[in-house]
Amino acid sequence: MTQKIPPISGKLPVLMHGADYNPDQWLHDPRILEEDIRLMKLAGCNVMAIGIFAWTALEPTEGTFTFEWMDRLLDTFKENGIYAWLATPSGARPAWMSERYPEVRRVAANRVRNLHGLRHNHCFTSPVFREKTAIINKKLAERYGEHPAVIGWHISNEFGGECHCGYCQDAFRTWLQKKYSTLEALNSAWWTSFWAHVYTDWKQIESPAPHGENMVHGHNLDWRRFVTDQTVDFCKHEIDTVRGANPDLPVTTNMHMIEGLDYRKFAPILDVISWDAYPTWHEQQDDSGLGASVAFYHDLFRSLKQKPFLLMESTPSLTNWQSVSKLKQPGMHKLSSLQAVAHGSDSVQYFQWRKSQGSSEKFHGAVVDHAGHEHTRVFKDVAELGQTLANVSEVAGTTTPAETAILFDWDNRWAIKDSQGPRNMGIHYEETVLAHHRAFWEEGVPVDIIGAEDDLTKYKLIVAPMLYLCREETGHKLEKFVELGGTLVTTYWSGVVNEHDLCHLGGFPGPLRKTLGIWAEEIEGLYDHDRNGLVMLANNPLGLTGTFESHEICEIIHSEGAEVLGVYTDSFYAGMPALTVNQLGEGQAYHMATRLKPDFLQAFYKKIIEQTGVARAMDTVLPHGVTAQVRTDGLTDYIFIMNFSGKSSCVSLDNASYSRLESNETVEGTIELAVNGIELLKRQAK
Repeated sequence: MTQKIPPISGKLPVLMHGADYNPDQWLHDPRILEEDIRLMKLAGCNVMAIGIFAWTALEPTEGTFTFEWMDRLLDTFKENGIYAWLATPSGARPAWMSERYPEVRRVAANRVRNLHGLRHNHCFTSPVFREKTAIINKKLAERYGEHPAVIGWHISNEFGGECHCGYCQDAFRTWLQKKYSTLEALNSAWWTSFWAHVYTDWKQIESPAPHGENMVHGHNLDWRRFVTDQTVDFCKHEIDTVRGANPDLPVTTNMHMIEGLDYRKFAPILDVISWDAYPTWHEQQDDSGLGASVAFYHDLFRSLKQKPFLLMESTPSLTNWQSVSKLKQPGMHKLSSLQAVAHGSDSVQYFQWRKSQGSSEKFHGAVVDHAGHEHTRVFKDVAELGQTLANVSEVAGTTTPAETAILFDWDNRWAIKDSQGPRNMGIHYEETVLAHHRAFWEEGVPVDIIGAEDDLTKYKLIVAPMLYLCREETGHKLEKFVELGGTLVTTYWSGVVNEHDLCHLGGFPGPLRKTLGIWAEEIEGLYDHDRNGLVMLANNPLGLTGTFESHEICEIIHSEGAEVLGVYTDSFYAGMPALTVNQLGEGQAYHMATRLKPDFLQAFYKKIIEQTGVARAMDTVLPHGVTAQVRTDGLTDYIFIMNFSGKSSCVSLDNASYSRLESNETVEGTIELAVNGIELLKRQAK
């Protein structure tokens, strides 16, 4: 039976609500802290992330430490029942360090050392930077590790970027030597015989550069892996410097952009995953597309450790760095915040608590505006949400019962973006993954986002869009998954290269060929104005009929045992297979040979959901733009019904006995949802 996950902190075993707090910006006015405490309690905020960019306030000159203001802050928190995620301040280093130790400043890919400034403009390999980070971190840990207001460590801030200095070049070569042992093995893995780029000495290898080597795909892929490993190693270095003072304090680091780092590699060293979400709500009247994509990322970060995560940053109103600073419309703050909770977050936290008076984010949204009081729309929205979170805190620690998974690997993503073909004007990997995920979101089907190294046995259905980089062992795992009764769905551009970005020989889709029962002979990229189509064959086992438009990619495949369900409508390959299914052991594997649009994906996955019997949040038809998500402790299911459609809507409940989570009021029949509306219900667990 499913049980609750132990609370992230025993000191605060409820849903957390708070913000990034920067009192170090207001040390000149002690009245601010007193007023902030009053407002935090009024807003129902129980936790703050503090000290994130406070290195200069803590160590204004090398070796001189000023902790008195932090002492007062944490003691005041304790007196008022407020807790803190205490940050290590490495996200932005002091100017004195940049001046005295130039080596801490990053070197860009063009081999020019950066000036002081910005954030994370430092070298994670630099011995000096590691030494200085260890000193400040240990002092924080020794002073505050046992403080009753501290509930955990917030390690640095939004790790990212890369350095190409001499230290990093040496570390990269060491990393490569450990991985490949010999130059012969490296040259083979990177296929350096192309363009006569064979290496004869380890010293010849450098990181990819715009004015040097950047066209060897295995090289590029290994550099990205190295950057992740080096960043993880630095994060672990920071954790080690604070862990000893109080091993019971959990550690996290707030993740943000997925572009540069493989966040799955951070999961083993962190106690809890946290991430920062800043969607551009209201770009269109219908927010359902964006709502579905944000749900994907919530699912991704929840799946990294398969337990509740933290929404560490969001905005209570607007941002100031997006192309348009659009206000959250009425209802959207509650809806978007509780969407995170619906998908597994045990917190809603903001950047920032109080708007800065100056610098680059002085117009970024905050709970407390420049006006400095509670009489604003945004503050009232935050306070209302704070009350709701307090009322529904029994949800904290519950899990998401997903029987469906989407395979999403950073290695694969990097390799696809580097592939040079078949459609360099946009192969749209992320968009494709999001489109497949959205089909489940529309049906209210919980989904995990997993990697190839994860356990597959808990799932009934796995979707692997564009699994371009497919290791032999991944192919064997998916084959075994299908043989044991699982359902697999793949698409074009799958099984093409191995872990070194070398093409599988003997025919695509390489390690998936037996599982899918097809041979992919050619793949064609289409111009934006080109179109093809898929026509379903009569009496196909899915029961789908009609013709569906396809675009961008068409793969020419031959059946090697797979049943053809639909064929192309156009071009010289009209009549050839475009959709197949292969029976293997107790299961089946579907393959889409062309990029299909949402109308097909929705129709197709409805049939697959019925066929596999994967869990849905509710057994009802959900209107367009309305979704449902479920969390459970094994005894009670908590249902979140969310309206992102941009218009009012209603949902017919199924036959279960529901009550409202906040009031315990019995609910039956039809639920009416306002624009940006949300309903929180509970029922006996299925």
